[in-house]
Amino acid sequence: MMREGPRRFADHPLRTAVLHEVHARPFHMMEAPRIVLHFAFMTDGEQTAVARARLSELCLRNGLSPPTEQARHHVVALLGGTLRWESHAEFTTYSWDVRGGIGALPPETPFGDAFDPPGPLMVAVRLDLVADERPPAEILEALDPGSLAVSHVAGGRGIIATDFREDGDGFTRLLVIDRGLGAQEAGPVVQRLLEVETYRTLAMLGLPEAQRLQPDIRRIETELVANTGRFRASEGFEANRALLDDLTALAGELEAGAAESAFRFGASRAYAEIVRLRLEAMGEHPIEGYSSFTAFLARRMAPAMRTCQTLESRQQDLSRKLARAAALLRARVDVELSQQNRALLDSMNRRARLQLRLQQTVEGLSVAAISYYIIGLLGYFAKGSGMVGLDIDPTHLTAVAVIPVAFAVWFVVRRVRSRHSDGHGDGV
Repeated sequence: MMREGPRRFADHPLRTAVLHEVHARPFHMMEAPRIVLHFAFMTDGEQTAVARARLSELCLRNGLSPPTEQARHHVVALLGGTLRWESHAEFTTYSWDVRGGIGALPPETPFGDAFDPPGPLMVAVRLDLVADERPPAEILEALDPGSLAVSHVAGGRGIIATDFREDGDGFTRLLVIDRGLGAQEAGPVVQRLLEVETYRTLAMLGLPEAQRLQPDIRRIETELVANTGRFRASEGFEANRALLDDLTALAGELEAGAAESAFRFGASRAYAEIVRLRLEAMGEHPIEGYSSFTAFLARRMAPAMRTCQTLESRQQDLSRKLARAAALLRARVDVELSQQNRALLDSMNRRARLQLRLQQTVEGLSVAAISYYIIGLLGYFAKGSGMVGLDIDPTHLTAVAVIPVAFAVWFVVRRVRSRHSDGHGDGV
């Protein structure tokens, strides 16, 4: 009997991975008080593999299940808390949460002296989840008021706050105040807030790249204007070819810089969009007297993102202008090259005509010379004709033979030249 349902069909090789991806990063329930330490390290493919191997060693030492060889995320219970490891395209994150409130860090964490980071540190966050009914001003008095961002989330059942500054331990401090969130709401708020800080930091990596490229873009723009002026005034094949070489060099330099920065600018746009989506998902609302997360980041991140976007637009616009200028100049060079080729062909035709005249002259001289020798031979024959019983006057024979011999030699030379011309197809 044939089985019913989808199990009787052959699965696509990626079906399981795609189905499980939606459950790959579930929200975890959290209850106040809780401390979360979150780190993000910049890693390439090799460093990610090393990080996975070290995590496997840590799990095996503690009798825990290690991550699989292709795993991109893993969760284990460690040191009384929960350690979450996750691999991304260009960075790797570690998050460890344990019971505790605002105050000193736990005496032992997974990130002590034995921890070997997989790459350069980019994000270090300490998040405190606390239940506190005091007014926000009393709870937040330890944070810098000059850069403080505070918002209601989850319909007012929680408050999130940060000053985006590092504390004495090198952590950016985040605070989530539970005003009735519950474990199922607190977990998503904490995770999204950590993602906001992580992607906010990574998005800003595009700004130094834009600042690095700005002088080069400005210089190329200036040189393009100068070369455009030269283009209007340049004359002659060599001058135009030199100008084309300069434009090609500028285009190559521009494309090299654009290729180097394309990933960084694209990643910054993607990270900024993730930040926006996470803030929307938290449903934040401003608290009177404080800047909201969205407003604060709009003032700080938006100019940086616009700088990256503007520079990328300048790269694209400059690339199009260089391409147009090079195309116009290449057309001029091609026209001048065609003129040179035409002049060269005319010169070759003139030389061919001169060669033909010279050949005809040589042919005429050759006919005369050959005829002279043949007639001379006939004269010698006539002088010795008496030896064979003939009496031929050499003078008469020579005079009579001149025209027939010259005509015969001319005819033979003409036939030879005609056959040579037909054989080589030169038409001369």
